[in-house]
Amino acid sequence: MCTEHVPRLERARPAQEETDPHMLNEIALTESKTLRASVAERDEVLDKVKQLALSPDGLHATTKDVASYFEVGETVVRALIHDHRDELEANGYRALSGEELRCFKQLCGITSRSRSLGVFSRRAVLNTAMLLRESVVARQVRTYLLDTEGSARREPVDNLFHRLTEWVDERISEALVRHLATRVDTDVTRVAEDAVRATIGRTVVPLLNVAVRNDSEHRDRIEALDDEVTRLKRVLREREAAGSMGALDAMNPRQFEQHIAWLCRRDGCDRVTVTGGHGDTGADIVAYTPDGRRIVVQCKSRTPAATITSGDVQQFIGMAKLEYKADISLLVATCPFTRDALLLATRHDVTAVHRGLLEAWNSGATLQVLQKR
Repeated sequence: MCTEHVPRLERARPAQEETDPHMLNEIALTESKTLRASVAERDEVLDKVKQLALSPDGLHATTKDVASYFEVGETVVRALIHDHRDELEANGYRALSGEELRCFKQLCGITSRSRSLGVFSRRAVLNTAMLLRESVVARQVRTYLLDTEGSARREPVDNLFHRLTEWVDERISEALVRHLATRVDTDVTRVAEDAVRATIGRTVVPLLNVAVRNDSEHRDRIEALDDEVTRLKRVLREREAAGSMGALDAMNPRQFEQHIAWLCRRDGCDRVTVTGGHGDTGADIVAYTPDGRRIVVQCKSRTPAATITSGDVQQFIGMAKLEYKADISLLVATCPFTRDALLLATRHDVTAVHRGLLEAWNSGATLQVLQKR
C-alpha cells in the first residue's frame, strides 16, 4: 500500500486539558440551553475578565466590539449568530436597520454605509461566552461564572417557614388588638377566631396559591432539566468513547454518525448537522471548517472484517461532489479500504478515513484536512 496516500495527522492539545475540574460544567453550559438560561443574568462576570467596550448609550456592543472582547474574528461571531440566533435574540441581540440604524449610527459616530448592524446587550454577550468554544476569553468567563454560581449555592438559606410563621403571628396579634379595642363584647375566643380567619384569608391563602403555581412551574422545569440531563449523558458517552475502538464497534449506525459529528466539532468545525436517513449513498454529516469550507461526510459502520471497495468510493464521489458541492469529502469507516478504493479516493480528492486512521482520530489526533489553509 502506498503510504503517500494516507492523510497526515497532527496531535491534539495536551492531555492535561481533559482533567480540568470545570470541564464537565463547561460541557453542560455549552450544550444545554436550559442551563445557560438559568445563569443568563450574571453578566457582571464579564467585567472580571476584561473591559467590554460599549456604544455611547452604555447598553450595547457591536459585533466588532464582541469579537474584540473575545479576541476572535468577526466571522466567528457571525457564524455563532447564524447558529444560535433565536437564543441570542431572546437575550438582547438585535439587527438594527432603517431608522433605528440611522439613529444608532448618528449616536455612535459610525460612518459605515451598511444597511444593517448587529448589536449585543451585556446579557447577549454573556450568552455568547457560554457558546463560544474557540476563545480563551470565553473560557475564562465561563470559569468565573461557574465559580460564582458554586459560591452562591454554598451560602446558607433563610428558614422561610419560621419567618412566615412569625409574620402571621404578628398579623393575628395586631388584628386581635384592633377587634378588642373596637368591640364591646367580651367573647375573646370568638374575636380571636375571627381575627385568625381574616388574617389567613388575606395572607396565607394567597401565599399557598402562589406556592401551588410555583410548584407546577418547578415540575415543568425539572422535566426540562431531565431532558437536558439525558442529552448531556449522551454527550458524555461520546467523550468516553474517544480513544476506544471497541466502543465505536458497539455503536449502531446512528450513534456512529453522532460520534463522528462530535469529532468534527472537537476539531473546530461548526454548523455540524447530522442528516442521516438518505440511504447508503447519502451524506450523513454536513459541516464547515473554521475558514468556511463545506465538509460532506459519509459514515460506514461495518465489522472490522469487512472492507470498503472502490464501488463504495465511486458512489460517494458522485454524491459529495455533484449533489453537495463538497470542498472536503470524508468517507469514514470502521473497517479497512481495499487498495483500489484507496487509489480511487486519492485520485478524486476524497479523504479515506479507514479503521487505522479512525482509531488515531478517535484517540485525539486531528485530521489535517480539517485545519485552516
